[in-house]
Amino acid sequence: MPADDSDVRLRERLVAGDGDALAEAYDRWSGLIHTLALRITDDAAAAEDITQDVFVGLWQRPEAYDPERGALRTWLCMLARSRALDWTRRRETRARYHAAAGAAAASSYADIDDLVIWHTETKVVREAVRALPDLQRQAVHLAYYRGHTYRQVARALNIPEGTAKSRLRLALASIADRLAAEGILER
Repeated sequence: MPADDSDVRLRERLVAGDGDALAEAYDRWSGLIHTLALRITDDAAAAEDITQDVFVGLWQRPEAYDPERGALRTWLCMLARSRALDWTRRRETRARYHAAAGAAAASSYADIDDLVIWHTETKVVREAVRALPDLQRQAVHLAYYRGHTYRQVARALNIPEGTAKSRLRLALASIADRLAAEGILER
């Protein structure tokens, strides 16, 4: 349904840059636009911003309103509704983002705690390995840092396989005692 003649004349005045035409439109429909935006957003500041945005848009681009498609009031309400829904969607998106960021931060704090614990345990293990007698430390280095089997450790150190196993068993017991003393390992 096309707009009435007063909307057509108001549009023509707006297109011509008549500031009084904007004041007239604002006086006629700002209350309606604000109320509509407030109902949708449930936020007074957002409703004020949306109302201002609708009328600034009308001033900047009055030719966007087509009187053949309906009344100016209807078009302004449609703009306000669209902007209010956009605002509501952004608020919901921000809320989801902040919730996700909070969860990520909480998990990253847990990750940081785990990392600190891991570094502490690694330091204690390294100190325990350094404190081993040379023969045990050589066997541990080959078996656990180089990935050798008992047999390969025995060959590399030119000792019997049973001796290699004994050295590794004694070294591991010594390391376990050190970790227990530090409260890292329960025995």
